[in-house]
Amino acid sequence: MMIAVAVLASLAFVGWLIYRAVKRKPFKAYVVSYGVACVAGVFTYAFFLNMDIPQLVKIVASIFLGMALIVLAAYLQRRRQLGGL
Repeated sequence: MMIAVAVLASLAFVGWLIYRAVKRKPFKAYVVSYGVACVAGVFTYAFFLNMDIPQLVKIVASIFLGMALIVLAAYLQRRRQLGGL
């Protein structure tokens, strides 16, 4: 099920990029890289959930991974606002 969602998400992203290109609406490089990162994250998450380990470990690891990514994104956003990047 998760693999099907990942495939549909990647197809939707590619379709959105093609739609924007046909309408001649500009998009920045960071939008494309962010979309590719999100699609890769969904595929990675689907692979992780299909591994043969106990479900509790998957849930706990997913929670900690999500917390780490949120903290990292907040740190990078704060650094960017202060002019660090």
